[in-house]
Amino acid sequence: MATLNRPLPGSGWDQPADLSNKDVVRRLSPTAVKGFLKIAVLWELRDEDARQLLGGMSNGAYYELKRTGSRSLDQDRLTRISLLTGIFKALNILYRKKLADRWVHLPNANPMFGGETALAYMIKGGMPAMMRVRQLLDARRGGR
Repeated sequence: MATLNRPLPGSGWDQPADLSNKDVVRRLSPTAVKGFLKIAVLWELRDEDARQLLGGMSNGAYYELKRTGSRSLDQDRLTRISLLTGIFKALNILYRKKLADRWVHLPNANPMFGGETALAYMIKGGMPAMMRVRQLLDARRGGR
């Protein structure tokens, strides 16, 4: 019975989650989906934009995800949601709530964005762009 309280392999704070382990993915997916859907509401994302941030999910799969919230995700989608969660957290540390929630929709003067919004940049650039936005915000948080 002691094993019930032990974290799944690869899911502790000391190491990244083992996303090749189906049990880890099954355990993380519902929380990741719930968090992503909450961010989508707070950021006022259109369904199309939300689907693109998730890597181009089909309409039917996305609406099922919204309806049930219990779909098991793949490694790519879990990673995307992790990056977006980090971006959300950094924005809420850096800015007041209203600005933090609107930031992805605002034109950005940083040369990285080429005059576009962070949302457009992340949709066009996929996961690598999400990583760059996350790094930018983490650097700003650290005072760099």
